[in-house]
Amino acid sequence: MAGLGDNPYRKDFPAMAATMNGKPLVYLDSGSSAQKPQVVIDAMASAMKDNYSNIHRGLYNYSQVKTEQFEAARKKVAAFIGAPSENSIVFTGNSTDAINLVSQTFGRKCLKSEDEVIISGMEHHANIVPWQLLRDQIGIVIKIIPVLDDGSLDYEAYKNLLSPRTKLVAVTHISNAIGVVNSIKKIKEIASPLYPEIRFLVDGSQSAVHTPLNMAEMDPDFFVFTGHKLYGPTGIGVLYGKEDLLNSLPPYKGGGDMIERVTFEETTFKPAPARFEAGTPPIAEVIALGAAIDYLSAIGMEEIEAREQELLAYATERLQAVPGLRIYGTAPHKAGIISFTLEGIHTSDIAMVLDRMGIAVRTGHHCCMPLMQRFGIEGTVRVSMGLYTTKGDIDSLCQGLDKVRELMG
Repeated sequence: MAGLGDNPYRKDFPAMAATMNGKPLVYLDSGSSAQKPQVVIDAMASAMKDNYSNIHRGLYNYSQVKTEQFEAARKKVAAFIGAPSENSIVFTGNSTDAINLVSQTFGRKCLKSEDEVIISGMEHHANIVPWQLLRDQIGIVIKIIPVLDDGSLDYEAYKNLLSPRTKLVAVTHISNAIGVVNSIKKIKEIASPLYPEIRFLVDGSQSAVHTPLNMAEMDPDFFVFTGHKLYGPTGIGVLYGKEDLLNSLPPYKGGGDMIERVTFEETTFKPAPARFEAGTPPIAEVIALGAAIDYLSAIGMEEIEAREQELLAYATERLQAVPGLRIYGTAPHKAGIISFTLEGIHTSDIAMVLDRMGIAVRTGHHCCMPLMQRFGIEGTVRVSMGLYTTKGDIDSLCQGLDKVRELMG
């Protein structure tokens, strides 16, 4: 593994040569949206410039070429996450769109009043609100796995939540707010022997970026992630679902390219994934997501995870030495996300001082208001690392925090 002081990947990202407020950019908000490597930028431009046409519709050369590029990206996604078939890969707008698709297809068809959906106390709003909407529509019951003081899940309490009415467990793989990694294997091992019919949805918006994935081993019924955190474009996400399960569900939206036959009396639908991809898809975005996956696969997710863990250890040690700084999420198994407060100083003030020094961090509740309430705070400063992050970036952050304390402490 190359040393973090000599990051061989940083040069691949044009943004890393930029400045912010006249200072060299220190970008520590990759958990929100990652910067893009040049190969992804080029793929996006080429997809719109070269052989551009709509897909799945034309018999002419341009359409055939673009269709092949689009479907090749689907195969790349399947291989990247260890899915058994590209037919289990549905392109969506983002993770939020994918979870809403599941709630409004699986939820509306397979759940009924008083059936239970279990989520955790660290979920992003995208894995809370869709289930609340479904609750208001059909009367399901939502149960919450408590979060312990170190940010890990209370697995004993989770076991006690399970009942014969539990039909779905929907949990995040890695917390976007505090970086704690949840054991999907343990979550399944607790529930499945008791209630084998329970389905599992995993929000992989962060884990797709930070760790190798294998759907055959993890064995979720549904898994979602988003392109823009994975060094790809915005406006593109992925829903993985077991193929037979997807084919048993009704469409989420109606329109062109997802039908077999339409009359004014009735419509019949194609099998998955087409039945969930109504209308013209985000063609350039899908192709560019494929380029991002090619880029990451060439490096290797094992290499990326190892680099990040080394950097996480360095950043944690440096930040723990800052007087008055408290880290939230201290469980032993974490990804490259650190969330903290600084005693007596508002998070927004911290971010504004860091901004003037060219340092980009995220502040607030990180779309995890219930988790912030669990810790009795309004929000945190979140540092989230990317493939381009270096120890020098962490050193700059700590120098910035010294400046914050000097000005406001």
